[in-house]
Amino acid sequence: MNQAHPHALHGTQHGHPQQHDTAGQAEILDLDAEVLAEHTASITAWLPLKTAPRRIVDLGCGTGAGTFALLDRFPDAQVTAVDASTGYLQHLHAKACARGLEERVRTVQADLDDSAWPDLGSPDLVWASASMHHISHPDRALRNVHDALAPGGLFAVVELAGFPRFLPEGGPEERPGLEERCHAATDRFQAEHMPHRGADWGPMLTAAGFAVEGKRTIAVNIDGSRNEAIGRYALNGLQRMRSAAAELSPEDLTALDELLDTGDPRSILRRDDLALRTERIVWAARRS
Repeated sequence: MNQAHPHALHGTQHGHPQQHDTAGQAEILDLDAEVLAEHTASITAWLPLKTAPRRIVDLGCGTGAGTFALLDRFPDAQVTAVDASTGYLQHLHAKACARGLEERVRTVQADLDDSAWPDLGSPDLVWASASMHHISHPDRALRNVHDALAPGGLFAVVELAGFPRFLPEGGPEERPGLEERCHAATDRFQAEHMPHRGADWGPMLTAAGFAVEGKRTIAVNIDGSRNEAIGRYALNGLQRMRSAAAELSPEDLTALDELLDTGDPRSILRRDDLALRTERIVWAARRS
C-alpha cells in the first residue's frame, strides 16, 4: 500500500483527495488485494486482540482489500471504510453489494489530513494499510486514531517495506539491473513527495499515547508461474513506475518499454520467471 509501496507509485492517495480516480488505479489496488490475500489474512489472524472486534474502521481503505479481509476474519463485525476518494468508495460499495455484505459496511469520504475528522464511532479496531505514509501530518492523525478508539482498542498499521520486485535478481537478461535502476529512480521521486515513506511507526505510535504490543515483518515471495495475476500486477506497477523513471538512460527506457509492450515477445506478460518479492511490516498498538 511505502514505505515504498505500490499504491504510492500508482498515484493512489488514500489520505488525500485526487483530481481523478482512474480504472487503472482501482485495478492495481484490486490486484494488490488478490495477490496479497493470503498474507493479509495471516496479519488479521496475528493481531493481538483480546476479544473479537465488533466495530472496525479501515483508514485509507482504497478499494477494500483490508475491509473484506477483516469482514472475513470477524464475521460479527461492522466495518467503516474511510477514504478521500469517492471513486474508490463507490467501487468498494459495489463489491460489498455483490458479496451480500452491504449491511456490514459503511463508507465515509474524508481527508485524513483534515484537523477535524468525521465521527467514526468508538471502534474496537482501526486498520491502516499502506495509507499512513500518505498523510502530511501523521502525528495529528495518530492522535486522532488514539482518541477515537475505545479504551483497550487496537490500531494496526501495515506497510510494504518497498515497491515489489518482479524480475529475477539483476534482470532482465537483455538489460541487466534495469529493475533496480527503475526502483532507484522512483525511490528518489517518492522521497521528495512522501517524507514518511519507509518510516518506523513504533516511536510515533508511542508518542501519540499508544502502547506498541507487537511488530512483525512478513516476507512475501509469490511464484508468478502459479499465479497469473502476478503478470498483470507487474505490468500495471511498472507502467506507473515508467512515468517516474524519466531520468533513466535512453537504453533503459527502450528496454522498459519493451517489457511494457504487451505485443512484444519480451513483454513482461510473456515471461515465465516472474515472482512478487517484498516485505510487509505490521505494528499493533493499543490504547490503554
